[in-house]
Amino acid sequence: MKDSNIYFPEHRAMQEMMGSVALADKMEEMIIHDTFTEDDIGFITSREMFFLSTIGSGGEPTVSYKGGPIGFVKVEENELIFPNYDGNGMFLSVGNLVKHPQVGMLFINFETPHRLRVQGTAVIDANPDLQLFPGAQFLVRVKPNKIWVNCTRYIPTYKKVSESPYTPDRCKSPKLAEWKRIDAVYDSLSASDKAQVDAQGLITIEEYGAMVGENKA
Repeated sequence: MKDSNIYFPEHRAMQEMMGSVALADKMEEMIIHDTFTEDDIGFITSREMFFLSTIGSGGEPTVSYKGGPIGFVKVEENELIFPNYDGNGMFLSVGNLVKHPQVGMLFINFETPHRLRVQGTAVIDANPDLQLFPGAQFLVRVKPNKIWVNCTRYIPTYKKVSESPYTPDRCKSPKLAEWKRIDAVYDSLSASDKAQVDAQGLITIEEYGAMVGENKA
């Protein structure tokens, strides 16, 4: 059995049970790398979404969706950079990075099935370049230690209908999240959000639920 930079005893135990040790070793040899290739960069920077996994203080995993305009994730000098946009104020994923900086990222193309996985170590950059990353609250910078392409055979084929109306754009002010108009949330909002809600009006949680059901939120 070969030495490995990715497999631990628990992985080897499963591989041995399933008779896939030789195949697993071949996959590591052929596809695992720690420097972004031109193909990797081209794929990452063509995406408008990815999934981010982090580890909480209790050791529990969490995963979140990150989306933005095409090209919102950038790669510079073998460092992956993505912006954090306005959200619900919980900061569960990025808050985890303070204690556990290890991250996993999954990039997928659903129109021409393809996927790329990135594992690395992340740091928070509190001074974003808003010309390069319009709408960013801060940036997350990831140094990769493992990068690889996954098999595409189980990825369904979807067609994009439209981009999110909330996608940050340097040419326009960000659209207020409709859930921030819920009356029960109002007192917890920032002054700037309250001003926008005052202009648009409050809604009930039931009204918000109806908006979600009609794809209007």
